[in-house]
Amino acid sequence: MIVEERGSGPGSDVLIRKVDSHLATLRTGLHGPELELAEQLARCLRELVVATAQASAADRALVRAAVHYFVLRRESRGRLLSVRSLAAAQRVVNKAVRQLGRPDLLVETRRERATREPTIPTPDPALR
Repeated sequence: MIVEERGSGPGSDVLIRKVDSHLATLRTGLHGPELELAEQLARCLRELVVATAQASAADRALVRAAVHYFVLRRESRGRLLSVRSLAAAQRVVNKAVRQLGRPDLLVETRRERATREPTIPTPDPALR
């Protein structure tokens, strides 16, 4: 039996193009923290696509689902926004990151990083 090694093949390229295309669209309408979050999500997803190109089918499917969640739009109803919120995409991507054992790729907003970073306590002058 001949076993073919899987490279970063066309499936990976397609997913990365989808992420890049969606990010380009978002750049036209987002600014500030929202754009920063979208760029972080795209960076994380690209890294996951590349990192799982040789992984199991289950891991690749998990990454593919996260990419699709980031790039796909829901149908709008009336005046409701037709784009999924970036916060929801962040939760989905971070869940995939945790399941794949890559906490180094967690996507955090500035506010989340600020609350997570330990503060250095100032000594109480009364205790001197």
